[in-house]
Amino acid sequence: MKFDILTSNPAQTTVDCLVVGVHDSGALSPLGVAVDRKSGGALMRFLAHGDFAGRLGETLLLPAFRGLKCSRVLLVGQGKLEVSRRGWRKALTSAVAALAKTRVRSAAIALTRPATRELDDYLYTRSAVEAASAALYRVNDLKSGKKAPPPALEAIKLAGVRATSAAAARRGIVHGLASANGAKLMRDLANLPGNVCTPTYLAEQAVALAGRHDRIKVRVLDEAEIRAEKMGCFLAVTRGSDEPPKFIVIEYKAPRAARAPVVLVGKGITFDTGGISLKDPGAMDEMKFDMSGAATVIGMMSVVAELGLNLNVVGLVPTCENMPSGRAIKPGDIVTSAAGLTVEILNTDAEGRLILCDALHYSRRYKPQAVIDIATLTGACVIALGHHHTGVMTNDDQLAAELVESGVRADDRAWQMPLTDEYGEQLRSNFADMANVAGRDGGAITAAAFLGKFTEGLRWAHMDIAGSTYVGGAAKGSTGRPVALLSDFLLRRASR
Repeated sequence: MKFDILTSNPAQTTVDCLVVGVHDSGALSPLGVAVDRKSGGALMRFLAHGDFAGRLGETLLLPAFRGLKCSRVLLVGQGKLEVSRRGWRKALTSAVAALAKTRVRSAAIALTRPATRELDDYLYTRSAVEAASAALYRVNDLKSGKKAPPPALEAIKLAGVRATSAAAARRGIVHGLASANGAKLMRDLANLPGNVCTPTYLAEQAVALAGRHDRIKVRVLDEAEIRAEKMGCFLAVTRGSDEPPKFIVIEYKAPRAARAPVVLVGKGITFDTGGISLKDPGAMDEMKFDMSGAATVIGMMSVVAELGLNLNVVGLVPTCENMPSGRAIKPGDIVTSAAGLTVEILNTDAEGRLILCDALHYSRRYKPQAVIDIATLTGACVIALGHHHTGVMTNDDQLAAELVESGVRADDRAWQMPLTDEYGEQLRSNFADMANVAGRDGGAITAAAFLGKFTEGLRWAHMDIAGSTYVGGAAKGSTGRPVALLSDFLLRRASR
């Protein structure tokens, strides 16, 4: 998909389709007024019939009006005159989804934008590219029947950019495309079934990524090498599976960056049965998404390399299955982490924190400026925040503030949750240094508190994406979150 900016009157551009915003009051977007003038008032005369109410997200495709250099006009409802960022994004997504159902090849989008204080020209184009690309995404299904043809849409022009901001707007397009490509890679990996996307498959995708980008180096540790690193918690989780575990190390070295790297750690449970603490069968198929943190890290390394960021970044992906078998760990077992701390396993379905704690300890060798782990860690976070916000827990409030602010800028929101000493005290064990669970109360936070015991001395944040990274039920699929948030975070870090 090719994106460009349009600083002139959209009614004077030659495209297959002109997308015009209409409000529920019957008013046109400011850019739509210019289109109406060019059509000799034909657009407003059509709207006067009352056939299009302008409700947020509704669309209507019409033949072009005389005077316009296009063959079709797509009306898009924008609801209230005061456009929120969320409403603008919904209207834009609806417009692109409607265009994708036609054979339109090029379009100019002339919607009412939110106030500049919310969305400057750089963020406007970056956000538009991310949203449009997400709307055009097609699930990489394995159906045997004839597949629907891909959308014909090849080019989108974004109208309403000030000529004085053209350079910033074009930079937004470049950054938005890289973020969108990373989100697509992440979604493609997360949507695959567990019998295809195994730990070995994830490792192969990381190696393939290195083959596409000279600045990326990949090392894949096998089970013997993981054992040599004394990752006893990680090895405990994989014991019940016949699939071999992998520990994937992805390094991006910027040519001019001398500072310590940012380390991203992604949970890579390619299928989670719960182990001996077996999950209920309902919706267990969705546990293929339990490697969404790993998919995020691989997607983010693609973003970093595509943009050539002036920032050293390391991605760590511990990946395995959590299966029940005669060899699987049992409640009451005690295992030893790479940090030398012992853990009493009270629930084998709290496995993500076990593979992450060894990966977090491994990150110390890089002396990182910050470590961020990304994981579908707890259902408790879904109960706390629903599907709207990613949970952020940290030992550094400034780091959390950066992530939350990036979430606002990227329309990929996060919310900081408390992480005080009381939560860690709930993990006491009579038989080991700690237990791997602490009961139902504050479950998302006590899970983070467990990880916090392995991050002393590090600037660390934990992102629980269990509620935000995929949708269940009939619309089942990966959302691509939190790639947009992390893209903004790393872009801002690289600009320091």
